[in-house]
Amino acid sequence: MASPSPRRHALPPPGHHRRTLSSTLVDESVAAAAALVHKWHPDDAPAGGSLFLHGAEEDEARRFLRAAADLHRAMLFFASDVAHGSSHGLVEAQALLQTAMRRLDLELRVLLDDIDSIQSDHAADASRSRNNICAVAEAMMAAGYGKECISTFKTRRRAALTASLRRLLGFSPPVDHLHKITWDQLDARIIPSWLAAATAAFGSLFPAEKDLCDAVFAGDNAAVGEAVFAAVANDQATGLLAVTEAAAARARRAPERLFRVLDVHDALTEALPALLSVFGDGSEVAARAALSVAKVGEAARGALGSLEAAIQKEPSKATAAGGAVHPLTRYVMNYVVFLADYKEGLALLYDYDYDSDSSEQASPSVIHRLVSALLSKLEAKAGCYREAALSYLFLANNTRYVANKVAGSGQLRGVLGDGWAEAQSAKARAHVGVYVRAAWGKVTSLCTQQGGAEPEAVEAAVMESVGMQEQWVAADDETGEALRAAATAAVVPKYRMFYRRHGAAVRLTPGDVTAMIAALFGGPLDLVSQRHQEDPNPYRDPTRSPRQLFT
Repeated sequence: MASPSPRRHALPPPGHHRRTLSSTLVDESVAAAAALVHKWHPDDAPAGGSLFLHGAEEDEARRFLRAAADLHRAMLFFASDVAHGSSHGLVEAQALLQTAMRRLDLELRVLLDDIDSIQSDHAADASRSRNNICAVAEAMMAAGYGKECISTFKTRRRAALTASLRRLLGFSPPVDHLHKITWDQLDARIIPSWLAAATAAFGSLFPAEKDLCDAVFAGDNAAVGEAVFAAVANDQATGLLAVTEAAAARARRAPERLFRVLDVHDALTEALPALLSVFGDGSEVAARAALSVAKVGEAARGALGSLEAAIQKEPSKATAAGGAVHPLTRYVMNYVVFLADYKEGLALLYDYDYDSDSSEQASPSVIHRLVSALLSKLEAKAGCYREAALSYLFLANNTRYVANKVAGSGQLRGVLGDGWAEAQSAKARAHVGVYVRAAWGKVTSLCTQQGGAEPEAVEAAVMESVGMQEQWVAADDETGEALRAAATAAVVPKYRMFYRRHGAAVRLTPGDVTAMIAALFGGPLDLVSQRHQEDPNPYRDPTRSPRQLFT
């Protein structure tokens, strides 16, 4: 019987061989990763510094990231091979991975805090810091630690944004108890800070935060980035918008608060494009911004409507003594001079088709309406004077004041039109002409009366006219000069002819009449003595005022 042939040693199944080889490689990668993880153990962070900062080798940071990825792959390998006794390897890899993720979470915190301290002129450092943040976040997300990564990112960036806004504003939005803050508190502190910071906040801070979110959560994680940015920035943005709504609510249709409201409206509309670009047209913040714009606009229109109504309701019988410029005229014109600085914002508020290069508009502006309401009220007030001359003096003074205000303001002149002030000046000159005829008509009529009036009657008429006007006033020196010049031109030539006809029978010389007119409306009294030297009269007492000479 033949002896049996020797048995050949069978080779291990190919699958088993590959498993053994793979296990060896995985064990080696875990061992290498363990050494690096232990070196940069998160519990030793204060002494060990940072992987990415404080002089650590950049290559070692990259090796740590690869080690974290190796541990994640090892964990997956061991999890699929537990039937062959790899549970110990799974536990070890998972523990090491958790430690590595703790370290990366710590690094993420440090990097997120550090990026705000980098000066804007160090672009290379800022770019390197952002790349490091992206690399750490990517490693954490890939290893299944996305929830922890997102939580850390939101917490740190929300705190950083709050701190940046606090430095910019002087307070942190949302402002606590904003509904309890008075207008004076808003006006003194909060609104000025908001105005100074709104453009920078919506134009720089929020876009920078959005760029960081987009960079860290890119690609398949873009939707995550949108949600993270909303969690970081929405409350801060709506807190800023709440300040504008508080300003609108406290304005209470009060005209004296309008300019603050217009400042807020201008700043808000200026920041709106950047806000919509960052947060998106359909976002919660965009909806809140649209509501804020509407509320601020409503408050501004309400304040202007209140002013227009107040002008119209001003009692017509409340006239100005001596035909002076009425306080209402000064208030309204000073108001509209400032208001004209907001012409572009007003065009948005009232949907004007305003062309900054032309005074032509499709419809009258609110400034037109306010000035028109004022002029109508001045006409009504003028009718309440008992003396016709004083009525027209009042109109001349107030119309001249209005015209000068418009002429002196380039913005207001641009709104009302270049010819508007000139037209008002022409009206003022016409009022002066009517005033002179009303105030001096009796004198000129007697001087030119057929057959000649009695000298006593003419002199009495002169004294009556002068006495009537002694307490009347001119809007300004220019208007006073125009009034005196017009009266002199209308009266003195006729009186001189009368004086020549009656000679010594007339005690008042033409020089006396000229001096009396010259002393009206704040004119120089020393003209009286000058006229006495030019045109002496034996009945004249140079120590007496023009009004007292013949009384």
